[in-house]
Amino acid sequence: MGPTTNEACAEATRLCESEGMVFLHPFDDAAVMAGQGTIALEMLEQVPEMDRGDRADWRGRADRRDACAIKELRPECRVIGVQTSRLPSMLEAVEAHHPVTVEAGTTIADGIAVRRAGDLTFPVVAKYVDEIVTVDEDEIASAILLLLEREKTLAEGAGATALAALLQGKTSLSMERARRLGCWYAAGNIDVTLLSRIIERGMVQDGRMILLRIHLLDKPGRWRI
Repeated sequence: MGPTTNEACAEATRLCESEGMVFLHPFDDAAVMAGQGTIALEMLEQVPEMDRGDRADWRGRADRRDACAIKELRPECRVIGVQTSRLPSMLEAVEAHHPVTVEAGTTIADGIAVRRAGDLTFPVVAKYVDEIVTVDEDEIASAILLLLEREKTLAEGAGATALAALLQGKTSLSMERARRLGCWYAAGNIDVTLLSRIIERGMVQDGRMILLRIHLLDKPGRWRI
């Protein structure tokens, strides 16, 4: 079906049309958008002080609809979206002022491996999101590793992108300024065979592991112990 959700959606749509089934879009759907927006309401209920002062900040994945809920309730909050650098479809859409299709790519953040911003989600993000940043594969792996070690929590690649941006200082706001900062991570839908490689990659990114590759000719005298 392809490496991204766009190919999967196309195949699901074809099956629905041919077999008379109902297709539920994973993100470009008004009901799904409303449901995901409740995350912001819950966070504001738990941390109401996020609405005070000009230092309030909010970080989440760039395809979320929580930005609408945050901005409508707390206009002073700065909303920052995060995407993987391998598929920055929403970032490029905002820069182009319309949805564009980016090149296909593979990423450990496969939950947000979207080649084209949604027709419904794009205008919401364009209106309410103040900034969109990207994180690379090593930075995502490092965030997953930190959650495993410190929080004893397993997050998938897509769910750790916001934390990765925070840890790497990718946004325009520093930790000193953004004292009341909301950052969520979610989901543990990650392949177990991939997890060990992600942990290794995260340790390399943090400087806790070094990988050496030595090329030797298979000739007498080349191997010495």
